[in-house]
Amino acid sequence: MKITYTLDELSQTAQQIITNSKCKTLLFDAEMGVGKTTLIKEICKQLGVLDTISSPTYSLVNEYKGEENTIYHFDFYRIQDEEEAYDIGFEEYLDTNAWIFIEWPEKISNLLPENSVKVKIELLNDGKRVLFLG
Repeated sequence: MKITYTLDELSQTAQQIITNSKCKTLLFDAEMGVGKTTLIKEICKQLGVLDTISSPTYSLVNEYKGEENTIYHFDFYRIQDEEEAYDIGFEEYLDTNAWIFIEWPEKISNLLPENSVKVKIELLNDGKRVLFLG
C-alpha cells in the first residue's frame, strides 16, 4: 500500500496504517528527520494513548497504555550491537499482544519477527511524504 500525505493529513494516515496493518509489529524505515517519531505519536493517539509520547532514543523503549492495547515504542538508533536489545529483554516484548513500533529496525535485523510490517517513509521535494506499508 502506498500513501502520499502532508503533515496536515497525519491523522488520516495513522488511521490507514492501523486499519491496513496485517499485524501489530511495525518497522519504521526512514532517514533521520523524515518523521518516524511524529507518525508514531499520531498512531499512538489514534490508539487512545493520553500520555505524553516521546522518542525513546536514550531509554530504548517507552511503554504507553492505549484504550485497549499496550504500545511499546523502540528506538534502536544508538545501540552498537544486537546484544543491547537482548539486554533489555526485547524478545519478551514480542511475546505480548501489544502494538510494537520499532525505529531503526535494521540495527536488530536478526531479532525481528517474521510477522511484522515494514513502514517505509520517504520525504518528497515538495515537503510531502510517501509511505509504503507492507
